[in-house]
Amino acid sequence: MPYVVQKTDGTSIVTIADNALDNTTTLTLFGKGYSGYGEILIEDLIKLLENSASSAQPTAPLRGEIWFDTSTNQLKVYDGTSFKPTGGAKAQATQPTSPSAGDLWADTDDDQLYLYTGSGWQLVGPVYSKGQTTSGFKIETINDNSAISRVVASMYSGNTRVAILSANGFTPGAPITGFATIYAGITLNSTLGAQFVGTTTAATQLDTSSSYNNSGDLIAGKNFMRKDVAQTTQGAITIATDNGLILGTGSDLRLSVSGIDATIANVSEDGDLSVSINDGGVPTNAIKIDASNSYLGIWTDSPTAPLEITGNVKITGNLSVSGEYANTTSNINVIDDNWLKLNTGNSQADAGIIAETDSLTDDARLFWSVSNSYWSAGSNASYSQIIRLADAVTDGDANKEKVLKTTVAGNVKVTSLTLGSVGSNISTSDTSNLNVPTTGQVAESIKRWGGSYITPDAGSTGNTVAGNRYVETVAPTNGQGVDGDLWFVREA
Repeated sequence: MPYVVQKTDGTSIVTIADNALDNTTTLTLFGKGYSGYGEILIEDLIKLLENSASSAQPTAPLRGEIWFDTSTNQLKVYDGTSFKPTGGAKAQATQPTSPSAGDLWADTDDDQLYLYTGSGWQLVGPVYSKGQTTSGFKIETINDNSAISRVVASMYSGNTRVAILSANGFTPGAPITGFATIYAGITLNSTLGAQFVGTTTAATQLDTSSSYNNSGDLIAGKNFMRKDVAQTTQGAITIATDNGLILGTGSDLRLSVSGIDATIANVSEDGDLSVSINDGGVPTNAIKIDASNSYLGIWTDSPTAPLEITGNVKITGNLSVSGEYANTTSNINVIDDNWLKLNTGNSQADAGIIAETDSLTDDARLFWSVSNSYWSAGSNASYSQIIRLADAVTDGDANKEKVLKTTVAGNVKVTSLTLGSVGSNISTSDTSNLNVPTTGQVAESIKRWGGSYITPDAGSTGNTVAGNRYVETVAPTNGQGVDGDLWFVREA
């Protein structure tokens, strides 16, 4: 019949059928009649003997189960949620890993004891490590010269007693180096030349009758600077803080430092800032910053622009202007330099001069056209090339679409020429007309040359009228015309 396995408190955890194995717990359990149970039983006993020693915790632990964590060399117990160390101090030179609240660690390297609080290791004591030797307060009993025991707190530093804190004054019965007499309160070791540094109740009121410097020399009280009256110092004043210097009843002016950067600031809202000089006995503002308008003036008290300079300006370096050049009161801008260079350092772009004209929708312009590689001029968005002498050529036939100029002999050579023409006859008495008759009018003029219009004989292929001038599309034949006649043959 099946085995019903129960825990110590009577709770049933598993039922194992006959001849079956179960791994519900860390141990392997076997049912009634299971063959080969001997090896399983022995291995279970070994697990119990070594407390499941492994770097990995048991996969199915029961509350109260013990496990030896080989990764930390700690014995841990399962609390129903996780394995917790069973306690005890760990004596080793390095901090234990995976500690639990309440664990103790004896640091064998520094001879100090630590308690784990749940978030970190807290030093229990002593306050000094082995290498630091005795340092800090140590409670001691000292017999006075009357054999009365006195409980004192001695302060040590590096195994040297620096001071003794005592409720009573007395003389030690046995000599103590540096403490011939112990006073009520704190007594310093006289052999160390130790001093109190800080503020005491009596020292809040400075005794100006005398003082000592680091060399033990007396310093007169009048050499201390006061803050309630004006003072003059013969030495430099160094303010060793970036917070700097603050002036004014309202702490308006501040000189401060941030890293290697220094700032002079008027921190009052809309408060101006001036840099003034004595110009021939006259106080003059060399620089004026108008805070309310965000204006800066140089040699002017009333700047009217973000930067206004009164007087001449000399610039030895380059002047870069990203905005527009504003108009001036002068009608002419005078530039002494021989050249004015535009578009320097930029990618190629059209550049030149624009003249504003009120009568045009677009201004007049004179500029270099990058795409055409020549100078252009015009207005109202209509521009054309400016002809240079270098653009003109003497041979228009070889350099088409170029500007022509005559040769040394005065000739002009072109491939074709189109002239203004008229369709009517131009009389021989008209010597001022520069037009040219059309081809048809030239033919008609020849036909009418010297008289009336001439027509061929009826039915003939030629003109047989003698004593005239003839124009035909065929050459004359024998018997046509008389001596002295002219015959013009034109192409059909």
